[in-house]
Amino acid sequence: MTNTRQTSEALTAPSVSRNRDPILAVLRRALPPSGTVLEVASGTGEHAIHFASALPHLAWQPTDRDEQALRSIAAHRAAAGLPNLLAPLALDASAAEWPIKRADAIVAINMVHISPWRATEGLMAGAGQMLPIGGVLYLYGAYKESGVHTAPSNEAFDLDLKQRNPEWGIRDLEAVAGLARDHGLELIERIPMPANNLSLVFRRA
Repeated sequence: MTNTRQTSEALTAPSVSRNRDPILAVLRRALPPSGTVLEVASGTGEHAIHFASALPHLAWQPTDRDEQALRSIAAHRAAAGLPNLLAPLALDASAAEWPIKRADAIVAINMVHISPWRATEGLMAGAGQMLPIGGVLYLYGAYKESGVHTAPSNEAFDLDLKQRNPEWGIRDLEAVAGLARDHGLELIERIPMPANNLSLVFRRA
């Protein structure tokens, strides 16, 4: 997450309040009726709180690779007191071994463009290994299509990301979908979202 503010250990990101309800509308119909949802790169933890509260039939497992993020998630979780929100786990998507071996669905919000490509490679490999047949991988963020930015604001954002870290950047949707197919995941929905973002829903074949 970017542009975060801090109160005690709990971080806040202004973008969460803008995108959480449009994302939730997609998740309500894309996620399974029961089971465990693994959220990769949970950031501040605010999405986890919002979704766990709105989807009490699902166990929500937040994760992140950053220690400050993990503390923020834990602080938000303690304040919320939601019975279906699990304690955060340290998870690096690019690692060969993950601390959780099975999930019924996986969610990653604003991760693909704010991480090295190897993290997306690891995310797809992990999803292909741990999701059951029919399990869902949900991605949200900005993407290029056929190598072209979908809006001038996304092009400017891409430049900013690469200046901050040369390994970051807005990815091409076709490249992401191709990588997913290599791990048995088919793109079944592409949903336009506010602020020139996309929701991508993959299903394990």
